Amino acid sequence: QPLPGRPGEDVVDDRINGYANGFLELARAEGSLERVESELFSIAETFDSSPELRSALTDPQLPTDKKNAILDDLLGGKASSLTVGLLQLLVGQGRASELPSIARAVVENAASSRDRAVAEVRSAVPLDEQTVQRLAAALGKATGKQLEVKVVVDDSVVGGIVARVGDTVIDGSIASRVDSLRTTVQGAR
Repeated sequence: QPLPGRPGEDVVDDRINGYANGFLELARAEGSLERVESELFSIAETFDSSPELRSALTDPQLPTDKKNAILDDLLGGKASSLTVGLLQLLVGQGRASELPSIARAVVENAASSRDRAVAEVRSAVPLDEQTVQRLAAALGKATGKQLEVKVVVDDSVVGGIVARVGDTVIDGSIASRVDSLRTTVQGAR
């Protein structure tokens, strides 16, 4: 029995999954699935962390050609032509606000097709490949799943990491330990 949600929520979820599955199949057919996954994930993170970019790409008053010029400036030959085309499609159809959800669905669906789950790890600093592999093993053991780790550099994380696997959040940051200690101390007064 599905939980009740907001009216139209299923339609939005179906649309996001429809785009994600379409993008996944296109990337797979072109033999560039891993690259497109990675690019979409990075671009979604940039979109989430930049209010200016989000505002520009979702502004209904800004013409599509101007939005595409913004994408060209942002990606400037760094992303595959398929990724750029997929983003231009979303922008052209007025779906830029759904970019993060669609990108995450692409990454999760691709991982699922490889019998894996996605672990999103936030760290204040970039992590080397050896550290990422150790994290994948440790998080896999903790969750009982084979994982693909996607690292997001996030300067709001103070020391350590914050990992999310599905609905499970593992906060190993210093900030969370300080908050926990503060709560304990305040509760002891």
